[in-house]
Amino acid sequence: MARTPLSGIQHALRAGDYEAVVSSVGASLRSLTYGGRDLVLSYGADEVRPQYRGATLVPWPNRVVNGRYTFDGVEHQLALTEPERGHALHGLGVWLDFQAIDKSPSHVTLEAAVEAQAGYPWRMLVRTTFSLNSEGLTQSVTATNEGLSPAPWGTSAHPYLVAGAGHVDDWTLELPADSVVHATPDRLIPRELAPVDAAEPERYDFRAARPIGAAQIDNAFTGIARDEAGLATLRLTDAAGAGVAMVWDASCPWVQLFTSDQPGGAADPAHRAAVAVEPMTCAPDAFNAADYAYDAGLIVVEPGASTTAQWRIEAIG
Repeated sequence: MARTPLSGIQHALRAGDYEAVVSSVGASLRSLTYGGRDLVLSYGADEVRPQYRGATLVPWPNRVVNGRYTFDGVEHQLALTEPERGHALHGLGVWLDFQAIDKSPSHVTLEAAVEAQAGYPWRMLVRTTFSLNSEGLTQSVTATNEGLSPAPWGTSAHPYLVAGAGHVDDWTLELPADSVVHATPDRLIPRELAPVDAAEPERYDFRAARPIGAAQIDNAFTGIARDEAGLATLRLTDAAGAGVAMVWDASCPWVQLFTSDQPGGAADPAHRAAVAVEPMTCAPDAFNAADYAYDAGLIVVEPGASTTAQWRIEAIG
């Protein structure tokens, strides 16, 4: 019997000049290319997925501060999966092995259940489809509450986008977002929502496309401008104007950006080698939405009901 790689079963997809590989562990986008050019920071099939690259984040994206929250009058404590900061990070699905339930040369649909457990006592059936066509790679995530009571919910993806040769400092970013969440520098606990030009606009204000330069970003943004179809678009390009875009619908009013600043600095090959772009259905720490003065966007899924979010990665140039 053939050995399964450490990242799980590999699902290779192709459509026109696009090629992608989706790994079953965490329903993760392991690679995506256009005409042989990388659009995301990839990793090896036999590599334990680093930095949540390409993972599907369920039933919450980002952090639950201290892993603790109260929902419907009951306090819950999650396992602390970000021990260096003391939080529950990126949900419960990132190490689940998703099973393929439908597949063609250009798409695959994967399914897994987040079982009811200590800290999250709801059973959520998660179905995600990766589909390639001439517009790029589209991912949709649908969750159905198979539990007995309403469940708190959020989702996102975690691709690290690559504009071309060089590093983050060399690329130009366009993100039409009006507001940013400021967080504590040590534990990244959300503090306040502020206009992107209120403080350090050189770090946060990319409403007009401009070089990223030395800006270090690990923040959530909202108040995002959308086109007539309700789509938001982030663009990341190199000096020649080629690069990659991420497009998402109204199901995701938030987006997290991370310029991949690593503790080891330039000695780490991943240091500022990509920009993680995470369209999110809710803000960081949305399970504690009542603690914040802004709308964190927490979704509550009734028993038997479903909710869906969708985004697309496409080449520029």
